[in-house]
Amino acid sequence: MARPRRPEDLAAQLTETIAPRAKSLIITVYGDAVLPHGGSLWLGSLIDLMGLFGMSERIIRTSVFRLCKDDWLTNTQIGRRSFYRVTDSGKERFAAAERRIYAPLAREWDRGWDLLMVPPNALDAETRDALRRELTWQGFGAASATVYAHPNCDEAAMHRSLAELGVADRIVHMKASLDRAEGFGALRDLVRGCWDIDQLEHDYAAFLDHFRPVWAAVDGAETPDPAACFVLRTLMIHDFRRILLRDPMLPPDLLPADWPGQESRMLTRNLYRRLAGPSEAFLMQAATTANGPLPDAQPAFLGRFGGMEIIPVG
Repeated sequence: MARPRRPEDLAAQLTETIAPRAKSLIITVYGDAVLPHGGSLWLGSLIDLMGLFGMSERIIRTSVFRLCKDDWLTNTQIGRRSFYRVTDSGKERFAAAERRIYAPLAREWDRGWDLLMVPPNALDAETRDALRRELTWQGFGAASATVYAHPNCDEAAMHRSLAELGVADRIVHMKASLDRAEGFGALRDLVRGCWDIDQLEHDYAAFLDHFRPVWAAVDGAETPDPAACFVLRTLMIHDFRRILLRDPMLPPDLLPADWPGQESRMLTRNLYRRLAGPSEAFLMQAATTANGPLPDAQPAFLGRFGGMEIIPVG
């Protein structure tokens, strides 16, 4: 059976295929769409937006309650209406993710490495597992049970995570540089032991399979449905974020030939430009804050992906 070609059909198909969880998708919506417009949203607007992904009011209310407990969002009650704003802690976490998700295509590597060393018996089992999960989501690889490595570490995010876990004074942070005298062979083997390169490659290939048809559909549509564009933009960033935040962004010399990560980033940038105009128009019409309609997007929004001119469709 032929694949659906209309943006509306692809939006419905990808919602079912990607099947995002409500709590995680709300984080994507706030980070990608709400935060550039001030970071606050009426709960009724959020329920309407999430309804586009087939999510019920009950699961949205439960999810925002949990996000408040996790210090992502805070609630303000005005009359009978609830408004949810990103907390200061949430803004820091969003900023760390944004530096990676919307980074320019070109990235240079100075052959430096950040090493985190965990002294034996320094952490209990629960804290050690929490540290491993957090560092994995920041792209660190486990060189051993007590050493984590990263070639493009976001130091601000790393130090914030160590402080939040209460382990900053028990972890040794060291800098190292690559000696190329012996070539890259041994380092490539080490990289495959630290990161699941095959899984990342598989996930990026699946991402391209999901969103290449979207580019063809949107590029060929004269007036794509703005709500469908919002759904497609959100699903794309959600799926891309899920992969990217596990990707250490290794230099090309350490990756397989025809690595799909860079191609995925290029597709994301190009498709985001196509979807931004109609999806922003939809968001401005659909969303409400405590002070009325959403404010205009902050100038930094147009700086995403190294500078972005919104390309109108049609």
